[in-house]
Amino acid sequence: MVERTCAACDCKLDTNPIKVKIGGKTVEVCCDECSKRLKEAHVSVAGTRRD
Repeated sequence: MVERTCAACDCKLDTNPIKVKIGGKTVEVCCDECSKRLKEAHVSVAGTRRD
């Protein structure tokens, strides 16, 4: 069986991960804190992009 880990902190995911949509993709995180950190990081990066 493949071990799944949190997209933010690489901790092992339990049977009920939190799904977060980032940049059009859905990723799984272990807790609300990781969800918030991932969203904040995405907003920070998206705000500094220049096309």
